Amino acid sequence: MKVNQKKRLKEREKMELKEIKRQKRQQNLLNRVKEQFEEIEQEKQAALDDVPVPVVSEDQRVSTVSIAVPGSIMENAQSPELRTYLAGQIARAACVFQVDEVIVFDDCAPHNQGTDRMASIETSEGATSARRCCIQLARILQYLECPQYLRKYFFPIHNDLKYCGLLNPLDSQHHLRQLSEFVFREGIVTNKPVKMGKGSFVNVGLLNDVRVDDVLEPNVRVTVKLPEGAELKSRKLRAKVVPPSQPRQETGIYWGYTVRIANSLSQVFTKSPYKGGYDLTIGTSDRGTNVHELEAKSLSYRHALVVFGGVLGLEPALESDTKLTVDSVEDLFDEYLNTVPGQGSRTVRTEEAILISMAALGGKLHPVNAPKPFACFDAIPQSKDTGIQQYAFNDVRTKPKKTPKTSVPDALPVVNVVDDYMSRFD
Repeated sequence: MKVNQKKRLKEREKMELKEIKRQKRQQNLLNRVKEQFEEIEQEKQAALDDVPVPVVSEDQRVSTVSIAVPGSIMENAQSPELRTYLAGQIARAACVFQVDEVIVFDDCAPHNQGTDRMASIETSEGATSARRCCIQLARILQYLECPQYLRKYFFPIHNDLKYCGLLNPLDSQHHLRQLSEFVFREGIVTNKPVKMGKGSFVNVGLLNDVRVDDVLEPNVRVTVKLPEGAELKSRKLRAKVVPPSQPRQETGIYWGYTVRIANSLSQVFTKSPYKGGYDLTIGTSDRGTNVHELEAKSLSYRHALVVFGGVLGLEPALESDTKLTVDSVEDLFDEYLNTVPGQGSRTVRTEEAILISMAALGGKLHPVNAPKPFACFDAIPQSKDTGIQQYAFNDVRTKPKKTPKTSVPDALPVVNVVDDYMSRFD
């Protein structure tokens, strides 16, 4: 009996020793995993620390240019296709001249606003109601400014966008491709589940979503900054949320325009998103001062506003606004200019006036804080990337073709009439 008891005691001791050793091994394994996890977290934090976001004071912010156009010009178009194309022309002009804000204002009388069809749209100021012509113009402007990979999230099928396939793309600098290596990107916050307090995932047009430390509401458009030289195909890409003005402030790139609705001409001035409002306001009219009489770089500004009239000019907008007490339109602006002196046509259409006026004012405006010259062209799509399939198609058609062999010595040369005709359109 004593022998058996001793054997049992030895077996128990052995089992206890084995259990202790097993627990030690588990603890060592847990410690190693914990150390590796901490190293990974430190690397991620270091990667985020490599994303500097300099703080910019109000006095150092890049000067901005805003334009205001009346929504009534959409009613002057004869068909839905022409209305859509008109809005596309305004969007193209705003992009070409790097306009920061487009304001769509209602220049009709208040009693017409009550009887005409009303609609609403989401802007940076929240849901806004206005006449349908103003809303349609604003919606198309928003649609064209939005990067292509985000449009399906922000713009469901809508009758106002029915003919947007006819429009020329903006090809703006912030419309990046999947392989573009620029550090800033536009994205949408996804509803992908994340641990409590671990931030959010953002779809920025890459193969995988990027993670930000901020806990954000889903379906919100944000601007993010990636680490310099980050691997775009990585599944663990981290980024920082920055203001939409940060890309232009740091690199000088044009980062699109915002769209604002104003239900009257007075709201164009009073609801400015900039602190202190617009310090330079310019009205355009054929009854204004000749723009060529101004000295070069004589119009200094931090936030400039250029207002364009509708079919009948700016006068109807002044008459229909009960909050404005000035006697003439000229008194509303710092400068009241005629940007098309000696015009050959009786009228200049608004979409034409925007192009002409912005070109004429280019040499007269002098920004207090001009943006940096943009130099990172290799990181964004180039003009040669547009229509690349068409270029490849043209290269195939223009390759020298072998002359077919013929047994007849006096045979005429073979000419491809279709290719010779189509080459005129290359």
